[in-house]
This record gives sequence, C-alpha cells and structure tokens, in this order.
Amino acid sequence: QAQLFESGGGTAQSGGSLRLSCLVAGGTFSDYTVGWFRQPPGKEREFVSLTSWRDGSARYADSVKGRFTISRDNAKKTVDLRMDSLKPEDTAVYYCAAGVENVQSMDVVQWGPGTQVTVSA
Repeated sequence: QAQLFESGGGTAQSGGSLRLSCLVAGGTFSDYTVGWFRQPPGKEREFVSLTSWRDGSARYADSVKGRFTISRDNAKKTVDLRMDSLKPEDTAVYYCAAGVENVQSMDVVQWGPGTQVTVSA
C-alpha cells in the first residue's frame, strides 16, 4: 500500500505563492489518482484538486480554479500543487490523498499526514 509524504507549505502573504509536493512511496504510482484536500480552521476537510491516473487530466475546486495548478511526475512519483494569488481563506492544513476518481472528486484510500499553509492578509 502506498504511503504519502507532503513537503512545502509554510507562510505566505496575501497574493503570494507557495508550492506543495507529495511523494507517493510504495504501491504502483500509476494506478492512483492523486489529489489534494484541505481543512481550514474549524471547518471540514474539502477537495482542492486532483490529477487522474488515466490521462493526467486535472480537476479543481471552484474556489482555487485559475490560481492553483496541479502537476504529476510519474517517474519521480510526485504530485505538486502550485498555489498562486493566495488568499487568507486558503489558510488550512493541506493533505495529499491517493485513491480512485469519482463524480464528486475521489474515493481516498490513503492520506498523507498533512502540511500547514498560512496566508496572512
């Protein structure tokens, strides 16, 4: 079974940029849809973005569309999330997730431990 390890994150000012990276260790990387979810303070975990294992296509939540970019490197077994034009409401713990794509987003079979992103006004 795959294990997920996030890196990146940290603190940025409003309008700034950050990059998250997820390493998928073990398992067969090409079998998984890999994505990102986030949990803002006091709120439920929500979908952010995913990249499909089938064709590498990307999906985004409306709240990040046009600002975030997901990319996948099958050779390195990594999935990056480039976050631009950050807003204070992007502040959350961000989780890498592996699983199977569905109509809404994805059925997650494995979560990473999470990494904090804080955006100051």
